[in-house]
Amino acid sequence: MVQQSVSLSIEIPEELHASVQHYLDVHSGWSQDRLFCAAISLFLMQNGVTHRQVSRIYLDSLFGQQPENSKAMSRSSA
Repeated sequence: MVQQSVSLSIEIPEELHASVQHYLDVHSGWSQDRLFCAAISLFLMQNGVTHRQVSRIYLDSLFGQQPENSKAMSRSSA
């Protein structure tokens, strides 16, 4: 099953943005998308969401796995 993605436009405090940018600069294996997927899915799990797919997204982002739709796009552009 291919995972669908949704684009979000959000406003965050400047200090939080600076911290995110610093983290991404230091940890080149992480992207902004990966960081936000990990953070949002962890927040949901900590607050009672028990959907397996949310847990899967968290684990995939934590361990650097590409979501299914990114894998399919990588293969089709090769």
